[in-house]
Amino acid sequence: MPIEPGDGVTMEYVGRFEDGAVFDTSRAEVARDEGLLEAQGTDPTDYAPLSFTVGAGDIIEGLDEALVGMEAGEEATVTVPPEKAYGDPAEEKVREYDPETFESMVGKPAEVGLHVEAENGLHGDVTAVRGDAIEVDFNHELAGRTLVFDVEVVDVR
Repeated sequence: MPIEPGDGVTMEYVGRFEDGAVFDTSRAEVARDEGLLEAQGTDPTDYAPLSFTVGAGDIIEGLDEALVGMEAGEEATVTVPPEKAYGDPAEEKVREYDPETFESMVGKPAEVGLHVEAENGLHGDVTAVRGDAIEVDFNHELAGRTLVFDVEVVDVR
C-alpha cells in the first residue's frame, strides 16, 4: 500500500549536501565511514532507523512530501530545496552582543565557532569577535542548503 499522510513510517536515510558530503544518517556504518562518529562524538548505537508520522511535521517538509506514494521496501533519492527544508538564512537571526554581556551570559570568552544556547532555547554559533561586539548566528546550521537524501522505507503502519 502506498504511503499516505497519517501513516506511521520507519525509514533508513543518508543526508548529503549537493557536493556529496554526508551531514546525517541513520546508518552506523555510513557514520563510521564518513567520519561522523568522531566529528559528532557519537556512538554506533546512536544510529537507528527513523520512525515518524507522515504529514505530522515530524521531519522536514520536502522529505515528508516525497514519501507520500512510496511503499515499504522502496528506495529513492530525494532532493530538498531550502524552502522545503530549513529555509533561507534570515538576517534578523544574526544578533550582536556586547563582549561583557556575552561572557556573563555564556560563562566563557567568545571565539569564532563557539556553539551557544540562548535562554529561549535557540542554538547559535559565534561568527565574529570584534573589540566592541560578538556576532552570533541563530539560523539553523542547514539554512540555505539544498539537501539530498537517500531513503529506504523500512516499514509502513
